[in-house]
Amino acid sequence: MNHTAGSPRPELSLVFPAFDEARNLDTLLDRALTIAASLTRDFEIIVVDDGSRDGSAAIVSRRARAQPAIRLLRHAENRGYGAALRAGLREAQGELVFFSDADLQFDLAELSLLLDHARDFDVVAGYRHPRRDPWPRRVLAFGWGSLVRLLFGLPVRDIDCAFKVFRRHVIEAVPLASLGAFVNTELLVRARSAGFRIHQVPVTHRRRRYGRQSGAHPRVILRALLELATLYRELRRPGEAALLREPE
Repeated sequence: MNHTAGSPRPELSLVFPAFDEARNLDTLLDRALTIAASLTRDFEIIVVDDGSRDGSAAIVSRRARAQPAIRLLRHAENRGYGAALRAGLREAQGELVFFSDADLQFDLAELSLLLDHARDFDVVAGYRHPRRDPWPRRVLAFGWGSLVRLLFGLPVRDIDCAFKVFRRHVIEAVPLASLGAFVNTELLVRARSAGFRIHQVPVTHRRRRYGRQSGAHPRVILRALLELATLYRELRRPGEAALLREPE
C-alpha cells in the first residue's frame, strides 16, 4: 500500500526538486504513481517546490489531497537546486531513496534498471546514453567531469545525471552542504570517500519540452566552482586523500 504518515518506513522514496515546473508536474506525478506502484506496494513521492512562481505548489498540493502517497515540501523563496534536493532527501523515509528532476527528461520506468542493482551496491547512478543536451552543455559537462576526476579520482561517467538511487544508510551517513548544482558531485564524492560502492547504469535521456534550464548560468557555474574548492580543501585534510583514491 502507499505510505502515509505514522505507518512503517516505506520501501521506496521518490524525490523530485521542482522550480517553475507547472507544465510538467501532472504528467510527472501520473508517471511516478504508476511506476512506483508497479515496483512496490509501499512508497512515497516527495516534491520539493523551491519557491516556484508559476503555481507548481498548488498543483502538487491538489494532487496530494487526492493521493496520500504524494507529499509537498515548499520553500517560500528559491534557495537553489542543492537546497531543494537536500530538503527532499532529509524528508525521505524509504529504505531506498531515488531522486530525479521534475522536467521529464528521463523515463521513470527505467527506475527498475537501477533497482536491479540496489541490493548489491550502496549507490546506483544513471548516466545519460546518449545525452540529448545542446552541445554547449555537453562541453561544459565534459569539462566539469574532467575537473572532478582530476581532483577526486571519481570514476563516474555522468556526475550530474539526476537519476540515482541510494540505500538509506548512505543518505544518513553523507553530510551535504551544497546549495546549488554542485550537490550531485558532492553526493558522489562524499559517498565514495566514505567507502560506499557505486554502480553505473545507462539511462535514456530526452530534451526538456517545457520550462527552461538554469544549470549553465554563469552564477550557477561560479557557485559550483566555489563549492568544489571548499569540498576539495575539506577532503584533503590528513587521512582523506588516500581514502578518496583507493582503487575500485
